[in-house]
Parts: sequence; structure tokens; C-alpha cells
Amino acid sequence: MAGKTMQSMRNPLARVRGLGSAKEGVHHWWAQRLTAIALVPLTIWFVISIAGLAGVDHAGAVAWIGSAPVAVLLVLLIAAVYWHAQLGVQVVIEDYVHNEAVKLTALIALKFAAIALGVASIFAVLRLAFGG
Repeated sequence: MAGKTMQSMRNPLARVRGLGSAKEGVHHWWAQRLTAIALVPLTIWFVISIAGLAGVDHAGAVAWIGSAPVAVLLVLLIAAVYWHAQLGVQVVIEDYVHNEAVKLTALIALKFAAIALGVASIFAVLRLAFGG
């Protein structure tokens, strides 16, 4: 009800223009769509590549990851997956968690988890690619 009261206090032009919002929704929407578009060819490439590795031993898999094009594509796939997942879970938290303290805590934890897991995954690929 409080949101409706605040809405009614704004003049019609301000409501149409959306004045007062942070305008982050459009950026978030575009980022989610662009990562989804990037994930289509990257996921198709990854599934086909993994299917082609059937029966390959550990050394063969490490050699595959060690090739420059594969390492680059894996890094792009990892970055897109974690960014896209973080954006999607953020929307769920914002829509369904109503306690502001819990929402803020969950959003902060989500960002840290996405960054930590993404960096760890990329580090693993780069370590294999550079023979660490």
C-alpha cells in the first residue's frame, strides 16, 4: 500500500518517464539477454566437444584444454555461465525475498559466490592450459 501511495504522489509525466528509479532494470535485462545469446553457441560447442572426447584419458583431456582456442572458449563459457546464473538468481531473490536485511545479505552472498566460483573455474582452466 505504501508503494501505491508513493506512486500516486508523482505527477503523470514523472510516472510515464519513470523518474526516480535507478534505471538498472534495462541494463540487467540486456545483460541477461546477451549472456543467454552468448551461451547458445558456447554450450553447443561444449556439448559437441565433450561428446568427441568420449573414451579419452586424463592426459588427452588435459591436452584438449591446453589448446589455446579451447582454453579461450572455456573461459568465455565459464564467464557467461556464472554471469548469467548470477543475474537470474538475483531476480529471484529480488522478487521473492521481502525482508530487506535478508535480501541484501543474499544478494551480497550471491555476488561473492558467483565471483569466487567463476574465478576459481577460470583459474583451473588457465592452470591446465599453461601446464601448471
